[in-house]
Amino acid sequence: ILGGTEAEEGSWPWQVSLRLNNAHHCGGSLINNMWILTAAHCFRSNSNPRDWIATSGISTTFPKLRMRVRNILIHNNYKSATHENDIALVRLENSVTFTKDIHSVCLPAATQNIPPGSTAYVTGWGAQEYAGHTVPELRQGQVRIISNDVCNAPHSYNGAILSGMLCAGVPQGGVDACQGDSGGPLVQEDSRRLWFIVGIVSWGDQCGLPDKPGVYTRVTAYLDWIRQQTGIEFVEHHHHHHHH
Repeated sequence: ILGGTEAEEGSWPWQVSLRLNNAHHCGGSLINNMWILTAAHCFRSNSNPRDWIATSGISTTFPKLRMRVRNILIHNNYKSATHENDIALVRLENSVTFTKDIHSVCLPAATQNIPPGSTAYVTGWGAQEYAGHTVPELRQGQVRIISNDVCNAPHSYNGAILSGMLCAGVPQGGVDACQGDSGGPLVQEDSRRLWFIVGIVSWGDQCGLPDKPGVYTRVTAYLDWIRQQTGIEFVEHHHHHHHH
């Protein structure tokens, strides 16, 4: 995370580190006690579940929980050239026992309003500058939602932002996801103090450049896909969601 601050333990209880051969590779989010939502591009080099684990807790050096991976489901229409359908699900070997510091994030409703200018947070262990190193302690960045129209302007992404994508950043740049944050959550809080995952860190032109905000997979566009893959009905979970 570029331009962010250090997170406190338990602040983002759904955040996980996806580790390839025990090195942090990507972020992800618990959407229930068996499934992690992340980005397809995280598995371009390796999609063998045996080589991956997930960890929970703000430190990647001393994690609170280690989780074994049973399988990895990558959107079968993911296109690396255009970043389309950059979404994947990781199924855990064992279900997670939730605590106040480890639990799921809500999925948005298909109709959930994500207004341009509204505040969102992106979290991860990624680099603090372009081409930098990942960090051992979780960081958070506060950004604002940017409309696809604005993000597609000629001086910005010039039409590369498709309907399944969402932009978020700050107008002058300087706060953004960066390498190693991929697959992690972009979340918003609603009036009931529930937290929803509205985006998955996907791509961008470097990190934090003016007019080049972070580009996220738009979660509301993939709710049917998530349901088909997991067979979970998520609607009920909102009633007994743990508070942040």
